[in-house]
Amino acid sequence: MKILKKILGIAMIGVLAANVLAGCGKKEETKKITIGVCAGPYGEMVKQAISPILEKKGYKVKITEFSDYILPDKALANGEIDANLMQHTVYLEKFASDNKLDIDKIVTVPTAGAGIFSNSRKSLAELKDGDKVAIPNDPSNLARALGILAKENVITLKKGIDDTKASENDIASNPKKLEFETLDAAQISRNLDSVAIGVIPGNYAYAANLDFGDALALETLAEGYKNVIAVKSEDVDSQLGKDLKAAVESEEFYKTIIKDGSKFKNFQKPKWWIEKYGK
Repeated sequence: MKILKKILGIAMIGVLAANVLAGCGKKEETKKITIGVCAGPYGEMVKQAISPILEKKGYKVKITEFSDYILPDKALANGEIDANLMQHTVYLEKFASDNKLDIDKIVTVPTAGAGIFSNSRKSLAELKDGDKVAIPNDPSNLARALGILAKENVITLKKGIDDTKASENDIASNPKKLEFETLDAAQISRNLDSVAIGVIPGNYAYAANLDFGDALALETLAEGYKNVIAVKSEDVDSQLGKDLKAAVESEEFYKTIIKDGSKFKNFQKPKWWIEKYGK
């Protein structure tokens, strides 16, 4: 009888040990994700609004900052990073096509459009004849600036032109005879005291700590020009892709973006956001 009890005891110890080992085997390893960004609002968005949500899902998030808009997509395609947030859909699709990269968007995020800012005018109606207007000197942002001014009826542009390539030569009418000063986009915020208004691209307005809620007017971004999180094409429907998408579409992300004092509060919202939460 004693021998039987001893055998049973040894067996029970074996079962317990096996259960302990099985329990250890079931313990999930921390999931790792590296997200590429460029300096500016979207790197901050990842740090403040996306990373904390992913960490609650069990991810260890590493953020890699790039100095240009070429390397993040190439790094994504070759597996150096798992996702990036630094570009809009139009740029992503063209860059991926031109470079034969298998990368795709998974979700659109609130995006900073260009804005018209002023230190001396409270509305565009206060513009006076001959006022100075600062606009970016690079072709892409220059065209966007003229487009905003035309949309706000400050100027009109010639009919039939390519709005994405508009220049000062394409101004059809300038009723107040405004004087345009072309400056490096990053310098316009520093020169607002010397001009009546300045048209500042979103990234530079954010970097200058300008409040988008104080803008006299904001650019209306088409959906294709709102920034997106991109992953490898094979990861769009993977758990990684699903978790990233769920993080951005979560209530926690929404509350972080719209909370008082958030620099993202007046960013333009994507279509899914408006359908889910309204403007």
